[in-house]
Amino acid sequence: MAALADLLAAARPRVVAALAARFRDLDLAEDAFSAACEAALREAAPIRDPAAWLYVAARRCALDALRRADREARVLADQPDSDSVGEVIAFPEPIPDDRLRLLFTCCHPALAREARIALALRVICGVSVARIARAFLVAEPAMYQRLTRAKAKIKAANIPFETPPSCEWQFRVGAVLETLKTALAIAYRNAAGTGETEGLAPEVERLAVLLVELMPQEAEAHGLLALVCLVRSREAARVDREGTMVPLSRQDVAQWNPARIEVGRAALDRATAIGKPGPLQVQAAIHLVHCLRRETGRTDWAAILRLYDVLAMMRPTPVVAVNRALALARATSAEEGLAALDAIETGRLTQFLPFHAVRADLLASTGRLSEARAEYDAALALDPEPAEARLLAARRDALGS
Repeated sequence: MAALADLLAAARPRVVAALAARFRDLDLAEDAFSAACEAALREAAPIRDPAAWLYVAARRCALDALRRADREARVLADQPDSDSVGEVIAFPEPIPDDRLRLLFTCCHPALAREARIALALRVICGVSVARIARAFLVAEPAMYQRLTRAKAKIKAANIPFETPPSCEWQFRVGAVLETLKTALAIAYRNAAGTGETEGLAPEVERLAVLLVELMPQEAEAHGLLALVCLVRSREAARVDREGTMVPLSRQDVAQWNPARIEVGRAALDRATAIGKPGPLQVQAAIHLVHCLRRETGRTDWAAILRLYDVLAMMRPTPVVAVNRALALARATSAEEGLAALDAIETGRLTQFLPFHAVRADLLASTGRLSEARAEYDAALALDPEPAEARLLAARRDALGS
């Protein structure tokens, strides 16, 4: 059963893309696919070709839904006569991967930037709306509305669910890269790598490799691959035996993967050689400095602070400012870091868990224990992943009552 579930998940991008292309309705495609998966899990006989089986079953489910909505005649009039599954689910080259093709489709420039990324995370990566909302620092109902509007715009504008011509890739690659970076961040937040986000980080890495092959002169594609490899190099050290997240500064470097670090370093070198700096390359460089602790035994916080200064110029966002404040605290003093943190316009940061966690850490370092406990409580109230929740609770409890 578990093996079949994996096969169904792997078939999702191919089948959803085919259904969306046929019916021009993303909600209908997703609902029909889900219904087909339920039917597949109830099927007694072995399924030899899950993608084809799912497509046929999902197509029937979609048509049934259209009949119930009394729209079948209008929709069927626009459909091709052929009923060949092979013709419907085959995609033209040169994009060589089903999920990457659908990713480029969701990142259509007619959609607002955040809507593109959110839609791609939901449809292609299967990330829950709650996690997407948390990544964008918005309420879950607001994110539902964004996704609904994006799908409605796709339908109203008759945006085709097909591979864009290569001349249009440059207008979509930014959103594609941002989608994968956001997916990596969502996976990274779940230090244990279990549950809904299990398998998300490996999938991001696979797509990052394909993107580099597809666009070898895109410096930020190499930057993304470097970032993914450097982040994933530390996976084995991120959770202790009790299931508690281990902060980066306290991780056992012997558990880091040197081969992944070298792949990340090489990808960053290739990006730098292209000569088109970008924020993904800077973020990768920050992680590379952290990874160098495996060789030097120390973290060069001054170098990290300089990189965050560069990143803040490229991406002057509150989230970058929070990370820069932490780097400043490590490079100089907790007081300076706290002052920088308190100078940030909080706004949506009240829903950004790391803001409260960093502020709690710096308040504790300066002896303001009651305020630190309140910040840890605020962080825990934002429903962190289990491993992170254990770390935050342990740090709060260590401050006493």
